[in-house]
Amino acid sequence: MTRNTKAGADRRKRPRKRAEQQRSIETRVSILNAAIAEFAERGFEGASIRAIADRLGLRHPLITYHYRSKEILWRAAAEHAFSQIRGEWDVSASEDADLSPMVRLHQEYTTLFRYTVSFPEFHRFMRQETSTNNPRLKWVAEAVLAPLLGRLLPQIIEAQKRGLFPAVNPILFHYMMVSLTATLSEFGPEMRVTSGLSSNDPKVTEAYWRLVEA
Repeated sequence: MTRNTKAGADRRKRPRKRAEQQRSIETRVSILNAAIAEFAERGFEGASIRAIADRLGLRHPLITYHYRSKEILWRAAAEHAFSQIRGEWDVSASEDADLSPMVRLHQEYTTLFRYTVSFPEFHRFMRQETSTNNPRLKWVAEAVLAPLLGRLLPQIIEAQKRGLFPAVNPILFHYMMVSLTATLSEFGPEMRVTSGLSSNDPKVTEAYWRLVEA
């Protein structure tokens, strides 16, 4: 094969390789989203890789090819969810942006709220693990939550210094806000039964978040 022929073959292979890589990424995202939904519904012990495969209409070995065990898949799903939140933060309130603590926190908690509304399984996924003091909760606290708190707590403290927030332990303020962002995903089904209001209705979600902001 001449040098020009080989170069031409390499150029033709590159688009195919990129397409394969993109499909692999999309498959992983689908698996992780389905895993969050399965773990949210059944908890870690009740969930199975086979059931996650069934949700997607995939063969069981395809998931174990990417994630060798249920524990590895759970951790990857948690990292996937929080990486999406961090990615949105970097767009709406990047750490390089010249924003006040109040504006920055507003953007960050709004992002968290909108994520839980669009993907309520995320909050239920986390709630399953907080019900018991298990190794997964300890891992997610150290590997995922600690960096997030390292970003949020200094902003809360600075807002407190400016007299914008109550003078309480900043972690209490943070978890109060987390509970408010998760209210619709937590109580949406109950709210529909008691009032007919749907947490999927954009007017309801906007009205609720305006109330939080107020």
